[in-house]
Amino acid sequence: MPHEVRAVVAAKRGAPVELQTILVPDPGPGEVLVSVQACGVCHTDLHYRDGAINDAFPFLLGHEAAGTVDAVGPGVTDLAPGDYVVLAWRAPCGNCRSCRRGRPWYCFDSRNATQPMTLLDVGSGDTVAVIGCGGVGNAAIAGASIAGARRVIAVDIDERKLDGATRFGATDTVNSRGADPVEAVRDLTGGHGADVVIDAVGRPETYRQGFYMRDLAGTLVQVGVPDPEMKIELPLIDLFGRGGALKSSWYGDCLPSRDFPVLIDRYLSGRLDLDGFVTETIGLDEVESAFDKMRDGRVLRSVVVL
Repeated sequence: MPHEVRAVVAAKRGAPVELQTILVPDPGPGEVLVSVQACGVCHTDLHYRDGAINDAFPFLLGHEAAGTVDAVGPGVTDLAPGDYVVLAWRAPCGNCRSCRRGRPWYCFDSRNATQPMTLLDVGSGDTVAVIGCGGVGNAAIAGASIAGARRVIAVDIDERKLDGATRFGATDTVNSRGADPVEAVRDLTGGHGADVVIDAVGRPETYRQGFYMRDLAGTLVQVGVPDPEMKIELPLIDLFGRGGALKSSWYGDCLPSRDFPVLIDRYLSGRLDLDGFVTETIGLDEVESAFDKMRDGRVLRSVVVL
């Protein structure tokens, strides 16, 4: 589970720093979680605060730190919880050509954490609605739950899928076959609508539902792949007046080399139910049958085992 930590953040160029809460993930493979007990205030921090380094705000300040190890990730053998440590700005890899020449301070592959830290208001505490509770939709539900969403609403026309969605973290379900999903989601969110809506179906009618299912200035993310002939028509005044963001997500906006090890670590530690996505294992000659089950909504994922 993410750890809530107070931190000094430079939010924008030249502005006074702010004390904010950030979310620090559990350590992944090769990573260590350190509880900082003291940290120097360096002129480099001031450079970042003033925008003299680059404009990639916000910046989490502080790099001259010391503290104790709280937890270690898989594969870490040289540290243990309770160890006192000093944090270095660079962590030489020991293998690049500079390290092998005895110049580790020039390391070309300095080690760094692979998991990002996030501001508390990036997603924790949001309300999320997911339209379509197949494999992709349930993955979005699981992701929203892991990210700390305070309410995750599953929307589908199949009661069996809605029952399954609760297994992956849905706090509420809406059967849109018998109810207006827009009104139902608003009722579940104090009349406002969801902060984030994910359309895992990819049809004009579900996209339109998602558009109006958002709170004002909320975000709609299209994940489901539409047919090339499909079109959407919305009043331009609503696009302007409701604000927020309309975006698509390709492959979950995922970086496999960064994200897959994190997901695997969560699975191995029992925090991500990947097994629940596999409805059946099949042979190569059963793929056409798997397509039929997919169309009928009888599977989340059929996996071919060779």
